[in-house]
Amino acid sequence: MKILHGINKDIKKAIYWYERASKRVMCNLSLCYSNGNGVDKDDNKTFELSKQSAEEGYSNGITMLGYCYEIGIGTKIDKQKAFELYQNAANLGEKAAQHNLGNMYEFGNGITIDIDKAIHWYGKAAKKGHKNAQNRLETLQKS
Repeated sequence: MKILHGINKDIKKAIYWYERASKRVMCNLSLCYSNGNGVDKDDNKTFELSKQSAEEGYSNGITMLGYCYEIGIGTKIDKQKAFELYQNAANLGEKAAQHNLGNMYEFGNGITIDIDKAIHWYGKAAKKGHKNAQNRLETLQKS
């Protein structure tokens, strides 16, 4: 191991951080193209970047790809595929996916309504500080 400017050179650690950064960058770029932030809005680019990030296993990328399928950004609407992707990301601890699953269960968005499951997923997201999940959870618990 060489010392580079007072820091031990560790190629394996560098690769780990490069890969981790690339997943996040692809996901963040997909959001830019989705919203037209600093670039022209491009649904196809949003979908492709989200897909790349998801394929790398990045939970936010998986969630964003689910969102693309849920509302048809750069692809045809596929509620079942959206549900599966949200489930995957939610199981990885991604709070937006947990909220989105709660929403799908609460409103029967592509799946059968199940208020108990909605409360379960909203609860997980709410514990992580997701404001919309906290609001939905409060509303459902008052019912």
